[in-house]
Amino acid sequence: MRRSGPLDPAGDRHWRGSARFALSCTLIFCAMTLMVDWDADTLTPLRALLWITLSAAVFAVLLPHRVSAGPGWLAVRGPWRRRTVRTDALAGIRQYGDVAPHLVLWDAYGHRLELDPRVLAANPLIWHELDTGVRRSIERGTLRQGADVLQHLGHRIDDETAQAVLRASGLS
Repeated sequence: MRRSGPLDPAGDRHWRGSARFALSCTLIFCAMTLMVDWDADTLTPLRALLWITLSAAVFAVLLPHRVSAGPGWLAVRGPWRRRTVRTDALAGIRQYGDVAPHLVLWDAYGHRLELDPRVLAANPLIWHELDTGVRRSIERGTLRQGADVLQHLGHRIDDETAQAVLRASGLS
């Protein structure tokens, strides 16, 4: 069993389950479309290729981005590319959306990434790395926009964590 050290990156602990769910949905979609086409006696190699291609597209859409963080950096890896920002040199943070909110972070070096704030709420180690980096950015004077967004998010995460602890202990 591998032990994690202080310099190992923190990763999204729910990503594997979400990826398995995306794969399951994709396989069910592919099987169902192939079976319906086969049952109708219209399945040809070209149509099978079409259904498999559409299933791959469904998988690409459903597969969540993989978020990881380490000392001074935050990364989001999608199916085709990886984006990284220096959290100790953040220049700005913005939150967009009400129904499905997402954070946009950019650093002083011009790097930019987007992520779902629920990933931060569900992964305290990633949140801690980001919070530590934001504090360094504020100390260095690089963070000029959006510190209040993360402060509000931090309060919400702390409230949710406290409520979960109280529920688990039977006090709430």
